[in-house]
Amino acid sequence: MELQAQEGRLIAAAGLGRVLVATAVPVERDAVARACPGDLGIEVIAAGVGPALAAASTASALTAAALRGEPYGLVVSAGIGGGFQPEAPVGSLVVADGIVAADLGAETEDGFVPVNELGFGTVRHQPPADLVRRVAGAAGARTGAVLTVSTVTGTAARAAALRERHPTALAEAMEGFGVAEAATAQGVPVLEIRAISNPVGPRDRAAWRIPEALTALTEGFGKLTPVLESWNRHDS
Repeated sequence: MELQAQEGRLIAAAGLGRVLVATAVPVERDAVARACPGDLGIEVIAAGVGPALAAASTASALTAAALRGEPYGLVVSAGIGGGFQPEAPVGSLVVADGIVAADLGAETEDGFVPVNELGFGTVRHQPPADLVRRVAGAAGARTGAVLTVSTVTGTAARAAALRERHPTALAEAMEGFGVAEAATAQGVPVLEIRAISNPVGPRDRAAWRIPEALTALTEGFGKLTPVLESWNRHDS
C-alpha cells in the first residue's frame, strides 16, 4: 500500500494530477478499475451510453472535483468498441490520435457535411501527441482516429462511407467525443482508449468478443501507470 501511495504522489509531482477515466457501462468501468487502484490518483466512472450522457456525466465529475479543490489533470474516455478491419483486429487496443464526431452535421444531395463545414462547432479533438505516443508504446496499441457515432454501424455500406470520410479511422464507439467536449470546456487534456470487441460493419453478434476485449482493456491499463507518472502536460 505504501508503494502505491508513493506512485500516486509521483503522478502529482509529474504535473499530471488526478486522472478521470470515463467508461460507458459498469462492466467497462470494472475492467479498467481492476488495473487502477484508487490510491494511484485514478478514478473510474461509468458515465453512460452515448455522447450526450457521457458529456454530462464527465462535466459533472470534473466540476465536482474542481469545487473540492481536487481537480483532474487528464480525462480518459475508455471502453470497448468496433474496429475497422484489417487495421484494428478484434482483441487489439487503439489509442486515438483524433477524437472525431463522425455523424455530427447534415446530409445533403452532395453527401454528408460535418458541422464545422456548416460554419459552427467542431468535430475533432486532438489528444496530446506525446502522451498518445507514450501510451500506445506502453500498451502495445495502434494509433488512429476513433469515431464517435450516435448509431452503431451495422452495414458494410455504412462502414465504407465512414472510412471514405475518415481514412485514418481505426475504431468507432459512442462516447469519446462527448467526453472530449466536457474535458476541453474545462481546459483538461483528453485521451481515448478502445479495446476492439467486434469488426465495424454488418451486425454479427457471433463475431463479437466482448470478454476478450474487456481483458485487453484491463491488461492495457495495467501497463499505463509509468506513463501517467512520467508525462507532464505542460511539456506536451
